[in-house]
Amino acid sequence: MLSGQCQCGAIRYTVEGDPAYSALCHCGDCRASAGAPMVGWALFPEDKVIISGEPVSYRSSENAVRQFCGTCGTGLFYRNPVIFPGGIDIQTATLDDQDALPPQAHIQWAEAAPWAKAMQDLPRFDRYPEGP
Repeated sequence: MLSGQCQCGAIRYTVEGDPAYSALCHCGDCRASAGAPMVGWALFPEDKVIISGEPVSYRSSENAVRQFCGTCGTGLFYRNPVIFPGGIDIQTATLDDQDALPPQAHIQWAEAAPWAKAMQDLPRFDRYPEGP
């Protein structure tokens, strides 16, 4: 069983079983919603997810509903009955165990930021680098 929560803890969830996938989405809708270059998702059957707390819902397109915490703003869930009937996508960054569902693929790569291909070549720092 996996668990997770929003940043402030007002919304928690548990999920059992294995996801259909765990992927990093690069679509423009995810980028705009998260204010980030990509969003990690794992798709589960709705009946395997138990949510405590009341997420706020936002219809981001004709068939899609994104859910987030109304207190801290953390994005949590995505539902689209047309492309994922009976499924709920969970943002993997909200999992308590960040090792639980590593991404298996990049999706919507056609919409990725133009610089995304070069990310692996960027310098890496264990902590915020020293300023000037």
